Amino acid sequence: MSTAAATSNRDLPHPASGDIRLESVLHALSDPMRLRIVRELAADSDELTCSQFALPVTKSTSTHHFRVLREAGVIRQCYRGTAKMNGLRRDDLDELFPGLLDALLAAAARQAARLGG
Repeated sequence: MSTAAATSNRDLPHPASGDIRLESVLHALSDPMRLRIVRELAADSDELTCSQFALPVTKSTSTHHFRVLREAGVIRQCYRGTAKMNGLRRDDLDELFPGLLDALLAAAARQAARLGG
């Protein structure tokens, strides 16, 4: 997977829209913690800092999950001061895979309701 070059040591590499692959997106969303992150981002129309997610994992594991989502092209991350901001790449995903994100989010919501989570 090719990634856009980072312009400074605080800029994070992201795949260009045309380099986002379906299998990478599906792999990234196959993990319950990463799906939880995406559901929270989809529910909030704004960007969220990493610390706004109450994930029941260590900080290093949380960092790993955000990196997988970023490298798959599911989220965009950028620094604002010392905070790492996270936003869903909904426009890119909807253009490349129309209806996929909405279908996955709806299925995840139905599953959470069925399982009580």
